[in-house]
Amino acid sequence: MCGIVGYVGGQNAVDVVLEGLRRLEYRGYDSAGIAVVVADEIHSRRKAGKLANLEKVLSEHPLPSASLGMGHTRWATHGPPNDRNAHPHLDEATKVAVVHNGIIENFAMLRDQLESSGVVLSSDTDTEVVAHLLSRAYDGDLADAMRSVCRQLDGAFTLVAVHADEPNVVVGARRNSPLVVGRGDGENFLGSDVAAFIAHTRRAVELGQDQVVELRANDITVTTFDGEPATVKEYEVDWDASAAEKGGYDFFMIKEIYEQPKAVADTLLGRVDGEGRLQLDEMRLSEEDLRDIDKIVIIGCGTTFHAALIAKYSIEHWTRIPVEVEVASEFRYRDPILTRQTLVIAISQSGETMDTLMAMRHAREQGSRVLAICNVNGSTIPRESDAVVYTYAGPEVAVASTKTFLTQIVAVHLVALYLAQVRGTKWADEIGQHVAELAQIPEAVEQVLDTVEPMRALGRELVNAKAVLFLGRHVGYPVALEGALKLKELAYMHAEGFPAGELKHGPIALIEEGLPVVVVVPPRSRRVLHDKIVSNIQEIRARGARTIVIVETGDDAVAPYADTLITIPAVATLLQPLVAAVPLQVFACELATARGYDVDQPRNLAKSVTVE
Repeated sequence: MCGIVGYVGGQNAVDVVLEGLRRLEYRGYDSAGIAVVVADEIHSRRKAGKLANLEKVLSEHPLPSASLGMGHTRWATHGPPNDRNAHPHLDEATKVAVVHNGIIENFAMLRDQLESSGVVLSSDTDTEVVAHLLSRAYDGDLADAMRSVCRQLDGAFTLVAVHADEPNVVVGARRNSPLVVGRGDGENFLGSDVAAFIAHTRRAVELGQDQVVELRANDITVTTFDGEPATVKEYEVDWDASAAEKGGYDFFMIKEIYEQPKAVADTLLGRVDGEGRLQLDEMRLSEEDLRDIDKIVIIGCGTTFHAALIAKYSIEHWTRIPVEVEVASEFRYRDPILTRQTLVIAISQSGETMDTLMAMRHAREQGSRVLAICNVNGSTIPRESDAVVYTYAGPEVAVASTKTFLTQIVAVHLVALYLAQVRGTKWADEIGQHVAELAQIPEAVEQVLDTVEPMRALGRELVNAKAVLFLGRHVGYPVALEGALKLKELAYMHAEGFPAGELKHGPIALIEEGLPVVVVVPPRSRRVLHDKIVSNIQEIRARGARTIVIVETGDDAVAPYADTLITIPAVATLLQPLVAAVPLQVFACELATARGYDVDQPRNLAKSVTVE
């Protein structure tokens, strides 16, 4: 995933593009670059490393003021993250400049063809191939050249290009990779995310699959790859530039952890109509369609996979529909059994996650219906789905998901209750009670955040730990997996999550003196599970583990066996992940910070994986 900005208008393009890149740096920070067109010449600067490195280059070697420009922050796929592989890439005549997000799968063949015809390539990237192909296809119309080149390319890509002979137009193209237009007054913008231009306009235009856009100061033209006029949809972005700033916190991740009560509350807003019935955002499936469903498959990657595991518990419990949970990247390769009666729920923060997108497309090809859970309005996965539930978490800049995770759990619970309503597996007053319990979660999360200092102190204390294990039962198991993932992502340490019942089937061999083990204890209302996990805690403590126990307030039975006791508010069993995950987020963030790591931009990771 990379960050892309394009601009044409009355402001200095260098300033506008750099501002956009600052907001998009979370999308890639292996290198950064910028290009402008002035007096029929392309002027470009690029540098490996974070955006600050490029800004230093520009302070020493400024670019001229320009009314047109584009920029890029890279997350490396083809070629190591160095100066020569940084974008933009130019053709040999320095007439064309290109930036690119995604992967061009047939680039090796295209590269061989170019080199056999005498072209000398100066980088290891698939992107540079496009610059040379555009140069060869150009005949006075950059958009036409872009359409011609795109028809030769395989893969998932966003391309933005400028040409020295057309100093008033920026051209973009997309296939299976995000690109959005910002419509201004006397100026227009391109971005891989609306954050690129939100400081200037909230008016955005969706670009569809296999479309090319020509951007001029007072005009936007969109066509298909075949040159046919394309219909586009304009929408209003519902958050402003300040939402993408740190707001006084040291890191975006800390800010976003503390935004979780509001994010959960926003995700619950407007879900009940005047008659007390649940309603979802864009439910394009009829109630008859939903009553015909005989199986649900939920797909996701990383943190969203853990949200999907939690969804299985609530959907099966409230609707009695069998649920399968799949890692999206594996889904279509195992020949899954899908029918018209299968509902596939695709969970994605960005709506552009390539593994999830391709999995849901496979499901639709098999005739299945798809419901998307997503945080980004107008992104590809919601557009291609039969129904959408938005999470309303607002922009999440830190790479590691926090408020996205909680709002996805809320969203899957809402879907489960909506299905129960449609299918009649729960009475209206029962559904109302569950919705009322969800409505109490923002306050419960606030209580956790108000009492989280012991978990921060624990993170600092365990800064030199070699590994941490996490145990849970029932919905506590996905929470354990999520806690372990956060430590892997942020602190670069060995961390594993296990079902506590599996302890004696192998994982207990890992227990040694002083090993930190985090245990998520089920509510006391689940007496059998609760008592069993207390036994697990005793077993690992007897073998020298340091027990860190997350337990609901008032559960005195666990205290004697906990070296560190972290209390959370008592909530319904299926809702416990919404409060139990929060201290684990804080723990991982604090431990990683104590180790001196950048928690907003962990190494080798990007916010959204838009290639397979």
